[in-house]
Amino acid sequence: MGSWFWRGFLFLIMVVSGCGPDYGMYIHTTEEPQDPDVIVITEIQREVIVVPQYVEVEVIVEVEADYGEIWVDSFTQIQSVNGVDIVWVIDTSGSMYAYNAQLYAGIGAMLSALPATGWRLAMVAADGNYAEHEAQFPLLPGDTITDAQTMHTNMLKGHLEQGFDAIYRFLVHNTYAQQWLRTDAALLVVFVSDEEDQSTNFSQVQDFVNWYGNLRNGSAYLASVVNQPSSTSLCAHAVSPIHVGDRYMDATNQFGGQIVDICDSDWSAGVIDSAVQISPYDKITLTHTPSVENSIRVFLDGQLDWDWAYDSSDNTIYFGSVPDGGVLVEVGYLYHPVEDMDTGDTGN
Repeated sequence: MGSWFWRGFLFLIMVVSGCGPDYGMYIHTTEEPQDPDVIVITEIQREVIVVPQYVEVEVIVEVEADYGEIWVDSFTQIQSVNGVDIVWVIDTSGSMYAYNAQLYAGIGAMLSALPATGWRLAMVAADGNYAEHEAQFPLLPGDTITDAQTMHTNMLKGHLEQGFDAIYRFLVHNTYAQQWLRTDAALLVVFVSDEEDQSTNFSQVQDFVNWYGNLRNGSAYLASVVNQPSSTSLCAHAVSPIHVGDRYMDATNQFGGQIVDICDSDWSAGVIDSAVQISPYDKITLTHTPSVENSIRVFLDGQLDWDWAYDSSDNTIYFGSVPDGGVLVEVGYLYHPVEDMDTGDTGN
């Protein structure tokens, strides 16, 4: 959190919470408030000085009220890109046929969640010997789940379970893929396997992370649909430790991606989140319900911003102008922890 945020936002909270009258912020005004029990903040400078008992602030609030505590939600806007290339790297060994229904439903959910334009989606085997030679044209906006099922049926299939190696060989050595992959688009890779990654070219997960993280100028994302440890697995059967997708999950976590239990009967939620992750954020749903709507402040890279609207019906901030890529967006507001606990709001 930038120091200016705390000097501006925290000072507002300090004053309205009934702190002593010996502190204030330098303001451009000579007009005294009519009501001594009300403070108003107008134009605020950065320095703090001694002032009379009144302070002019941006919003009229009563001094004695209990407004709760400060909460800040934040995110860093993804880089602006020309669409997104999506590659599902699918384990095509025999045991995976049992998950075809979830696979098709998950891909269908992604198709419905993607933007109306700008994306391309392909499927390759988690076997580099075949991924390197896959030559199907990608799915495009307007294609359906039927088209996706046809692609899955016709894709080259191998028995190896080497997702890291497979996506490397597909992106670097597949000459057909080079004709449609775009260097200025974001990249999302979704690993799907009921086995651990057994890649030989990337024996260390960090080696894969270092290579993949340098693609697309930092706009590269991961998701994984894999076996979870027995302690958290949704499988009806015991999951052998050697089948847990630790390497996939480790890499995915380093990119802040979504991880779905392969035994979940519906992969849609995680897959949709993966699709949403690669689109610039034009809104943010707050973790808590503000106790005072007028306490909401939005900062872009530490600078106060007013080009937004708050909708209390869904507790969401909608941006008038989508923040630029790489910008740190912070939303600070007052909330009552006890009241949020009573309504089941536990935060993100």
